[in-house]
Amino acid sequence: MKPRIQFRYAKVCSGPRIELAEGTQMNRLLSLGLITLAAFLLSGCSAFYTPDKSRAELEAKYLNHPSDLVEVAETLLHVRDEGPKDAQTVILLHGVGSHLQTWDEWASALEQDFRIIRFDLPGAGLSPPAATDDYTDTRAVAIITALLDERGIERTALIGNSLGGRIAWTFAARYPERTDKLVLVSPDGFASPGFEYETQPRVPFALRLIEYSLPQWLLRRNLALAFSDTSKMSRARVQRYHDLIRAPGVRRALLDRMRQTVLQPPEPLLASITAPVLLVWGEDDRIIPFDNSTDYEAALRDVTVLPLPGIGHLPQEEAPTETVRPVIEFLSARSD
Repeated sequence: MKPRIQFRYAKVCSGPRIELAEGTQMNRLLSLGLITLAAFLLSGCSAFYTPDKSRAELEAKYLNHPSDLVEVAETLLHVRDEGPKDAQTVILLHGVGSHLQTWDEWASALEQDFRIIRFDLPGAGLSPPAATDDYTDTRAVAIITALLDERGIERTALIGNSLGGRIAWTFAARYPERTDKLVLVSPDGFASPGFEYETQPRVPFALRLIEYSLPQWLLRRNLALAFSDTSKMSRARVQRYHDLIRAPGVRRALLDRMRQTVLQPPEPLLASITAPVLLVWGEDDRIIPFDNSTDYEAALRDVTVLPLPGIGHLPQEEAPTETVRPVIEFLSARSD
């Protein structure tokens, strides 16, 4: 096990500390706001009804090129492939309720020296819901493999945040021969209240209401849990999240993904990973607590921990310039 990297970052401002039971990102979407919203909807109030946005409107705003919509493993995906095509490949994987734009600032820095491939998982962002209704990690790993094969890429590094981190380390465990390095940003994977091992989680009634109603104030309130410095939640950033979670079918796919998340004890898979791992974690993470990093330290054979004081669950959005530098250094270093 390698020593922890010392990371210095000035904490300018901290959002209000909301104490909730420990859990995964999906569990923490269930807040007092949703319960209040349920009461309004059950009383017949239609003011909170939040319909889907049209794909045409969303593509006009968030799709760079029509060619970015590609079919991979019989699934339509929104993919961005940037940087020199002959450079080392890095795949970026977003978390629950998010989209490929979460990596915008990191991708801009990384694409100077790496080939960066990022995509919306099925049923997220501009990737339509899966025709098979399969949102398991196994299916996500199969899509990554098919995408690599389709582009003639033998090996890749992977960067994953939260759910994307769990998918990244699952891929690395199953395909060590195709994995160069791993950067896990506050990854999901260990059990927590509501997500026990080998148990299908129950989707609370109040949470199921997001399929019909998700006003921007409520989404902003829950997104604030992912930031330590809530001043970094610009109006444009909140609008982007609200727009893309209202893409047709995305909210239902989000709930289906939750229902299909049956966790297995991760230690055997983590122990089988041979690629070097950089574990990046905000010390103020209120979605997946920083203390979970010790579980990964104990399970991984070649891991370097990068604690981020004063930063929350989304360092790539909250402090992108500062946090991407050690990532670039890690990816650029020669493996022994």
